[in-house]
Amino acid sequence: MSLIIGLTGGIGSGKSAAADLFAGYGVTVVDADIAAREVVEPGTICLAAIAAHFGADILLPNGELNRRALREIIFNDPQAKTWLEDLLHPAIRKLIIQQLGEAPSPYALLVSPLLLETDQHQLTSRILVIDCEESEQIQRAAARDNSDAERIKAIMATQLARTQRLAKADDILHNHGSLEDLVPQVEALHQEYLQLAKAANN
Repeated sequence: MSLIIGLTGGIGSGKSAAADLFAGYGVTVVDADIAAREVVEPGTICLAAIAAHFGADILLPNGELNRRALREIIFNDPQAKTWLEDLLHPAIRKLIIQQLGEAPSPYALLVSPLLLETDQHQLTSRILVIDCEESEQIQRAAARDNSDAERIKAIMATQLARTQRLAKADDILHNHGSLEDLVPQVEALHQEYLQLAKAANN
């Protein structure tokens, strides 16, 4: 895969909506959040390591990871968060690389909320940031996750600041309106990326 577009944005910015539009054009979408879930499925080395480190109570009765309990632990314990990241990030990266390598489309999209906060951006050719006002992020994320504004603000504080994210962008999707407003922006970028992929393969 010669052209990989990294799609990122803050919580509630519309990454999934944009990714779905690209997928509608037949573009392979590799989602870092899905990869992060796959590396801790029952039977994986990572899940066994997490259970050994935090205790069997971190597992649900069906053997799956209790994500809510783990989130609470790492939210309040920086050392636990660092340990978990050291375990999971290499495994996630390995799986992402494998999935990108198998992509049949002319270019692929790597969707990650922490693309710029981790070394995942090194896997990409260009950075595409989907952007909206922070007040819109809070409103959308609260409606989607049934969460309170303070919790969302705390998550936003762990992510790159909006100005920093935009400064690192090669391309920007402006998501200040409805989903329909995204469609022509994605279509234009798709055509541009097809041309870039064609040039890269020549």
